[in-house]
Amino acid sequence: MRYRRLHAWDVTPREAIRLQERLRGRVVVRDDSSRALRTVAGMDVSYDRRSPWIFAAVVVLRLPTLEPIDGAAVRTRTGFPYVPGLLSFRESPAGLAVWERLRTRPDCLLCDGHGYAHPRRFGFACHFGLLVDLPTVGCAKSVLAGEFREPDEKRGSLSDLMLDGEAVGAVVRTRDGTRPVFVSVGHKVSLRRAVETVLMCSPTYRIPEPIRQAHALVNRLRRVERSGPGDEDGTARNASLEEAVWGGRRAQPSLS
Repeated sequence: MRYRRLHAWDVTPREAIRLQERLRGRVVVRDDSSRALRTVAGMDVSYDRRSPWIFAAVVVLRLPTLEPIDGAAVRTRTGFPYVPGLLSFRESPAGLAVWERLRTRPDCLLCDGHGYAHPRRFGFACHFGLLVDLPTVGCAKSVLAGEFREPDEKRGSLSDLMLDGEAVGAVVRTRDGTRPVFVSVGHKVSLRRAVETVLMCSPTYRIPEPIRQAHALVNRLRRVERSGPGDEDGTARNASLEEAVWGGRRAQPSLS
């Protein structure tokens, strides 16, 4: 899949902050389309803070069955340090590397992370949504910035995530009695539709199924990588790693 080249990635943390402040004005916080979603993707990026290696995976599911129809996984090297609030500059290049390997362009992307619910209103979901020019939703397991009250215990209950007097996201209960998730706009989607999409994709588990399956794929990739030495540039072995992860079946993989 293609993506936009908005800026260079060889930047300092100070330059990255300036880019966030410049690019956040391009984020669209309304629905790009009123048509029903037919496919939805989930993305997960995983790494150890002290390691330069990053693992990324994306899985595309068909709606409403949530059947996986496409996916990819990569291992690559990062050149940006671990800086809270700037993680999209560390993670997005790996996300783009895996995005290029997709054969199916989804109608929407769920990211394991924050979007507008960010100190500078430009988290990973906003950044990556601009890069791929797609309706994108941030769905995080913990809060990054802001205050909230606990929503009711029933599935579908929600409360506002407030930051500097602004509702920057929603705190959503996806299962009765479980911890909520933190949903925010990424790009080309309203907060209302972002919440609806997360709930639609969470029929059984706390974490939306697209993200849950992408996380499972990342973990498989990491297990495969631990079974043998890596190459120097971190990309040459991705084809064989991906084949091992998918069991040699690219389409409709089994992730149970």
